[in-house]
Amino acid sequence: MKRLLAAAAACALTCAVTFLPLQPSPALAQDKPLDKAAIEAIVKDYLLNNPEVVRDALVELDRREKAEAEAATAKLVGDSSGILFNSTRQVVLGNPKGDVTLVEFFDYNCGYCKRAMSDMERLIEEDPNLRVVLKEFPVLGQGSIEAAQVAIAVNTVAPDKYGAFHSALMSNRGKADRAIALEMAKDAGVPSKDIEAAIRSDEVLATLEEVYGLANQLGLSGTPAYVIGNEVIPGAVGYDTLKTAIASVRKCGQSSC
Repeated sequence: MKRLLAAAAACALTCAVTFLPLQPSPALAQDKPLDKAAIEAIVKDYLLNNPEVVRDALVELDRREKAEAEAATAKLVGDSSGILFNSTRQVVLGNPKGDVTLVEFFDYNCGYCKRAMSDMERLIEEDPNLRVVLKEFPVLGQGSIEAAQVAIAVNTVAPDKYGAFHSALMSNRGKADRAIALEMAKDAGVPSKDIEAAIRSDEVLATLEEVYGLANQLGLSGTPAYVIGNEVIPGAVGYDTLKTAIASVRKCGQSSC
């Protein structure tokens, strides 16, 4: 807030000097350069008589900073669009050929991710043209990494079973780790020996490295986090916010028209 006020004051100073009344003050009437004290007195008098200048400056500063942040994020998303939306190392739910893609970065031990899963399922059920991309982003410890490794293995050896496995593991009330994930995979009909073999392959490590690198590029540090259009949306923002963002992308090609 202090930074905003300081910037606003600077902007107000510029505005004040630019738009000072043409009627000269006694200081301006003198045939000599104004000193610092005289300028400050003029500006102070102007701002005291026109305090809305500071308010307008704050509004304009906020608008500019938001625009700059949105442009920077859009560039980051654009630069990463290949692996972000179309990596061979990802899970696609909903309509694979849908006209709007919603990407979610998640962790199997993230309570917010678990609660947000119902939002995702509802969106997929209601929107036949929604394409959802899931990115395994384990950030909550060793158990999360182990669960993600099993999940990647499931998607590698039995992608048709991934949906059931994912739903079961996200619905699990306890802590997710290798043992729990293997149990869920077995319940989904994926043999443990196939999972173990896939975990030892280079693909699991390559998938995690790809997602960590992508998250770093986008400035993500927690879960859940969503990407839709050219916007990164951190946190469990809820069904309504996601639905609105999807509608905006479908209408104008970006999350905010």
